[in-house]
Amino acid sequence: MKTLIRWLLLAGALLLVAHLYPGVQVTSFTTALIAALVLGLFNTLLRPVLVLLTLPVTLLTLGLFLFVINALLFWATASVLDGFTVTGFPAALVGSLIYSLCGMAIDVLMERLFPDSE
Repeated sequence: MKTLIRWLLLAGALLLVAHLYPGVQVTSFTTALIAALVLGLFNTLLRPVLVLLTLPVTLLTLGLFLFVINALLFWATASVLDGFTVTGFPAALVGSLIYSLCGMAIDVLMERLFPDSE
């Protein structure tokens, strides 16, 4: 149940990003649901490999290159899906920053709603 609610909230966050920033466009809530799922899969499968491959650059930039990785994954998600459009790399960077901030807020909310009972 927790995963389903988080997925729905992340799809809503994508719609919020599209509303706040004109460089990101999402045509419908269904598209946002699919995009949130694909973005989650990319972050789970591709992000660790990219972080490992770019570790020297990430260390030289004191971790700022992770923003570039997030933007590339956000942009890749838009290029794979119809109905989810990012106009360029700067839009992907801004969109991924807003989406990440929303994701952090959603994670805090989920921890308050569903505390682990250990």
